[in-house]
Amino acid sequence: MCSLEKRGNVWVLTLDGEDPQHRFNPTLIDSLLSALSRLASQATPGSVLLTTGHGKFFSNGFDLPWVRAAAATSSAATDRLQSLVDSFRPVVAAILSLPMPTIAAVNGHASAAGFLLAISHDYVLMRADRGVLYMAEVDLGLPLPDYFAAVMRSKIRSPATLRDVVLGGAKVTAGEAVKMGIVESAHDSAESTVEAAMRLGEVLARRKWMGEVYAEIRKSLNPQACKVLGLSQKAIVSKI
Repeated sequence: MCSLEKRGNVWVLTLDGEDPQHRFNPTLIDSLLSALSRLASQATPGSVLLTTGHGKFFSNGFDLPWVRAAAATSSAATDRLQSLVDSFRPVVAAILSLPMPTIAAVNGHASAAGFLLAISHDYVLMRADRGVLYMAEVDLGLPLPDYFAAVMRSKIRSPATLRDVVLGGAKVTAGEAVKMGIVESAHDSAESTVEAAMRLGEVLARRKWMGEVYAEIRKSLNPQACKVLGLSQKAIVSKI
């Protein structure tokens, strides 16, 4: 599950619930989609999203134990995994089209789909004392979904870094991620990471940008990812 709390103009979306690894299963994905839909409908000039996790994990990706459970055959497990891949696509699309600036405060491990969730945000801040960014598919023997690849290419512009992260399965610490340009900054603890993200959110909120315009500009910066996700550009009439 996830919770949504408004602090001033900053909306704080926290991955929490009984699973300490915040693995994406139908329940968590539905909860995320509901929260993001609420955000999109209630956005006002100056709104900002801050996403974080509770505990030692930001998110450990898809819920593979759920995939394997109650699956009598390998094809049944494959179908379950594909259902997660398909249902998570709208989550990424919603973040990339959200009418407000977005910040991920990565409080711990962010693996596979958890890594993707983090870098789908406009800004990524990360805890330095614990946790890594890890695209696990190559080690798990799983293909990379098309929208995963599109977002990774859009957000990680260095071919060598993209190779090491996606094909090499590199486990990237916060300090390394800063040097690679994947995250903005590294912080001493989960608490200081969220505090820094809140300060950034408050700075962004003071700009009072029009959310719809902000979202369209974001789309224009990530054309291939938006194409794969089925996001189209909308014409906005200037008020000038």
